[in-house]
Amino acid sequence: MTPNFAPEKLFLRWPVTIFLGLGLLAMYLGVLPTGIIGVACLLVPMALVVEPLGDRIPILKDYLGGSPLLLIFLGAALVHFKILPEVVVKSFDGFMKESGANFLDFFICSLITGAILGIHSKMLLKAGLRYGVPVLGGIALSCALLALVGLASGRGWKELVLNIGFPILGGGMGGGAVPMAKVVTGITGQDLKQVLSIFVPAVVLGNIFSIIAAALLDRLGRKFPGLSGNGVLLQDSMLVQEEPKIEFSAANLIIGAVVACGFYACGKILNHFVPAVHNLAWMVVVVALGNIAGIIPGYIINACYSWFKFVVKAFVGIVLLAIGVVFTDLGEVIRSITPSYVLLCATVVVVASLGAGLAGRLVGFYFIESAITAGLCMTNMGGTGDVAVLSASKRMQLMPFARISTSMGGALIIFLCGLLASLIHQNQ
Repeated sequence: MTPNFAPEKLFLRWPVTIFLGLGLLAMYLGVLPTGIIGVACLLVPMALVVEPLGDRIPILKDYLGGSPLLLIFLGAALVHFKILPEVVVKSFDGFMKESGANFLDFFICSLITGAILGIHSKMLLKAGLRYGVPVLGGIALSCALLALVGLASGRGWKELVLNIGFPILGGGMGGGAVPMAKVVTGITGQDLKQVLSIFVPAVVLGNIFSIIAAALLDRLGRKFPGLSGNGVLLQDSMLVQEEPKIEFSAANLIIGAVVACGFYACGKILNHFVPAVHNLAWMVVVVALGNIAGIIPGYIINACYSWFKFVVKAFVGIVLLAIGVVFTDLGEVIRSITPSYVLLCATVVVVASLGAGLAGRLVGFYFIESAITAGLCMTNMGGTGDVAVLSASKRMQLMPFARISTSMGGALIIFLCGLLASLIHQNQ
């Protein structure tokens, strides 16, 4: 006899631990399958077991982002303490990255398509035209404060902005810290590994504080409802945001997945001809233009939004866990933890979100949503950080604006990094 519970609750009562045990046994016997099968038999049940814990632990769930932060650091700890065999880590690395199965981009492109098509076209147009204001507000305020700290402490404003501010604001590792390090190396002649060893701790700590700040902003929005749009960026009483119809039929999910991947391919095509703009940034532009122009049929919009909701429900946990395994170096985080350094990194995140929130208010955005998208999605770790921040703030529908911050805002930071590195090098 089984209790009258929903299937997922029945599965989480104890059967999930059997399948987690099978995955762990296969891993330690050295026979864990590679690719999606290995992920499905190890990371999926592990995420299903851990995710509810993160939403029950008092301080963690109220102030530290709950399950997103727990899943990321669990994954990082499994690698750092060598609990996961190296062959398994390499398998998950190939599963997540573009050089392998590229599941992370598959996940993100599904979120982008459904989230953009789920926004009212008039609201999308009005918000998009104003979005640069809070992004610039967050960058300007955080860098100005770092410069003042550098001048007051005698450490030099240029070094603090270059080595702490820009890496945090630069859009993560692959699209931010790595190209910035290459720019600095090309200008100064420093070793690339040396520059990256300076940038990486700032990126990682910035990402951690961004996730924590996202959870705190969500809490703030619930305490002061006037500051929050509950996932809607633009304050406009004339625009009513109606959620598209959700139907988890096989046909709808297939259509949603195909359309999302098609738009991703379109972004890659445009990136081929204009490589200066990231393919995901091109994808955001194409989907947004399609929505604004009204050329996408209603049944496709409903299908993409249904696929978006399915992906959020099914994959967020395993993606966050894999982010910890593949993209988070716990050793680098530990080595960089000195009180002054941690305080400076936290200050950049807090001030960037504050500046973005206040600047967003000037152009008609809700403070909470503007601070999260134009602030925290600048200071997190790129696409992986966008997922973690929006998950911690319970605002996954803001992914399109998060991608604009990460891609286009990150490109601006790389440009500014080159200018500042040149200025420092000329004065040496």
